[in-house]
Amino acid sequence: MSHPDPSPEPLNIEDPVGRLPEEWQAALTALGERPFRAKQLFRWLHQRAELDPDKMSDLSLPFRARLREAGVAEPLRVETVHESKDGTRKLVLLANDGAKVESVIIPMTDLSDADAGAAPSDDEHEENDEPLAAKSRVTLCISTQYGCAMGCVFCASGQAGLVRGLRASEIVSQVYLAKRYLRPDEQLSNLVYMGMGEPLHHYEQTARSVRLLTHPDGLGMSPRRITISTVGLIPGIERLGRDFAGKLGLAVSVHAPNDETRNRIIPMNKRYPLAELMRALRAYPLPKRRRITIEYTLIDGVNDGPNHARELGTLLRGIPSKINLIPMNPITASELRAPKSEAVRKFQEILANAGYSCFVRTRRGDEVAAACGQLAMADDLVRKKREREELRALSKKS
Repeated sequence: MSHPDPSPEPLNIEDPVGRLPEEWQAALTALGERPFRAKQLFRWLHQRAELDPDKMSDLSLPFRARLREAGVAEPLRVETVHESKDGTRKLVLLANDGAKVESVIIPMTDLSDADAGAAPSDDEHEENDEPLAAKSRVTLCISTQYGCAMGCVFCASGQAGLVRGLRASEIVSQVYLAKRYLRPDEQLSNLVYMGMGEPLHHYEQTARSVRLLTHPDGLGMSPRRITISTVGLIPGIERLGRDFAGKLGLAVSVHAPNDETRNRIIPMNKRYPLAELMRALRAYPLPKRRRITIEYTLIDGVNDGPNHARELGTLLRGIPSKINLIPMNPITASELRAPKSEAVRKFQEILANAGYSCFVRTRRGDEVAAACGQLAMADDLVRKKREREELRALSKKS
């Protein structure tokens, strides 16, 4: 008596978009699938950003059925899109557990605008390893955490606190979703990890997302077009340099030229003071002609005086760098104010005279709270922060 063939073992697909090809190969081979299926599937998920198995035309019908049965879902979905007059678009993205994050599409109007901060790693324009099509360049700013634990006083995310980190799949999903909102004449040129969260506080998933985005069988982004921003977490900077050989752009939020001032606005400075941070930057393995981007938010009466500019010039001596000056954008969680335009002009002039490439970042998207320091999903995160504080108060009472 013949027996029917047993049904194939069901696929156990946890976080499919977060898997690298070699991980897919090990998992699929163990389930009896042919090894080359891993590369095919990875290309569908990352090169084409396609998650519907029925559209994966070069996969076998039985394999597509297994994928469909397992369920392959988008890690994030677009809830709303806010567009600024200058063409900046802020995408509010919703995760399966209700977490909300934001990413921002920033049109680059010309190279001077890129120098002003839209694409902090502008050196890649000097040493392109692949030509860009004749389209308008776009920089995408993405988030790595739902909230932020760093507590910087001028940043909405930092004031709201940290709820959780994002998985690598949720980080790369921001890129694939944003590409759907590019106009026909636009092309994604640069990617900056400068949205909600501190990327190096969440190193493993940040690094995995970079490997997914740069994989040649996926989107294949050049590492030279990706910039990781940090408030100055030295172990993360050192690890980033080792793991990616300095090929990724590095942007460091300095924001003050001395420890006394920096301690007041960046609490993490007490753990990683400026002298140690500068040593780490000098040791970062920069390729030739590349520079570290120094981010400096100018705050009225706090860090925007001529003496601060001169101190900053001394502090950065010997570090291949360029400086982005960012007049503080208003946030509801702080009474700190933007600097006066004359103070900004004088600050830039002092640094330029000291030999630094120094740019004032163009304010982009501020009327939709998409400018630097404004991303927070404020109402949502403030509510969650209040809930955490109430729980802590209750636990103390009990």
